[in-house]
Amino acid sequence: MDLGQETAAVVEASTSDGLTVEGIIANNWIIYDENESDWKSHAAAIAQSIHLIKKRLRWKKLIPRLEILSEQLNKPDLWDDPTHAGKISREHGSIMSKMKEVNGFEQELFEHIDMIKLAREENDSELELVGPHFSLSRHESLKALHTLRSNIKEKELEALLAGEQDSCSCFIEVQAGAGGTESMDWASMVMQMYKSWAERRGFGITVVDEMPGELAGIKRATIKVDGEYAFGYAKAEVGAHRLVRISPFDSNKRRHTSFASVAVIPILGDGSTRVQINESDLRIERYRSGGAGGQSVNTTDSAVRITHIPTGVTASCQNERSQHQNKASAMAVLQSRLDQLEMERQAKINAEHTVSLTDINFGSQIRSYVLHPYRMVKDHRTEYEVSDPDSVLEGDLDGFILSFLSASLDKNKDDYL
Repeated sequence: MDLGQETAAVVEASTSDGLTVEGIIANNWIIYDENESDWKSHAAAIAQSIHLIKKRLRWKKLIPRLEILSEQLNKPDLWDDPTHAGKISREHGSIMSKMKEVNGFEQELFEHIDMIKLAREENDSELELVGPHFSLSRHESLKALHTLRSNIKEKELEALLAGEQDSCSCFIEVQAGAGGTESMDWASMVMQMYKSWAERRGFGITVVDEMPGELAGIKRATIKVDGEYAFGYAKAEVGAHRLVRISPFDSNKRRHTSFASVAVIPILGDGSTRVQINESDLRIERYRSGGAGGQSVNTTDSAVRITHIPTGVTASCQNERSQHQNKASAMAVLQSRLDQLEMERQAKINAEHTVSLTDINFGSQIRSYVLHPYRMVKDHRTEYEVSDPDSVLEGDLDGFILSFLSASLDKNKDDYL
């Protein structure tokens, strides 16, 4: 391991005269629009972004964690357990990459500030102007600051997804609440909303299990969402979702309130599972797949339901072509559910806050979708709202997701400051 690189990753950068990110923020330089040619404005905006990224990455906790991982990597017997060693190596590499990237932003910021200050000493009267009287290096440094200011905003969003499982694919489960056909229809609408959202983001979508309602909609359904950071984004949707509308199933056209619950489970991937499943702990049931009928209806007992007897956790799949494929898919869901339960158990032991993805209380809805008497979608956790519910139901969820992720991380001021 290159200790020089590791040390560089945690050393705070500064200008030649000792100006740091915190120093720039303390100077309270005015931040103008990006189009303004003011180097102090660009520098202040970049410094604010670096500060926010560090807070979101929980910078103070990353440094001691990196030291612990480095000690473990240097143990001679580490690779006696390849699975554990691989996990340690990946986490160490991920932290190093994040810290080096942030410090790279700092270095670039201060190099350009030094260049501009040097040019100012040569031609102080032209400090706030950009024109032919500037040296090329100063003009290029101002342009570079402008570019860095734009690029680093994207990194602010990426820093929202710094959790251990955030980069994973996931399962999204939707279940109808009490209310019969109304809630089953709403659950179907919610599931379609997530399918549309996943398509917009370019994620892969696979229907794992679906139980149709008697008259309309679904009682429950599970989809697999494949893609980098699928879980990091989708975890913002965990909870109860409330719909208020004039019921299409009520001949008297009365207003109804319906609920659907959403759970999101990360797929940890090979070598990262938390729970070892023993075949002797499983009860496997085979049954006939349900569906709307027609020429393609499945008339064989190929659907599979698996119960993990010690915990009572179940998983089922009926959408694959064969019983073998259904069993494999159900096992994948079961593994993810058990892994999630184990992570929650560990979090409680460590007295850390965690959101339950399995025990949803309909009395604590996270979001309301109102179609009558007015039209609005409002997130009760962040107060973020939009007046176009149709666009939201068509998958335009990023505003709600990013607002929640930002609020969740940015309120933890002690993680960096």
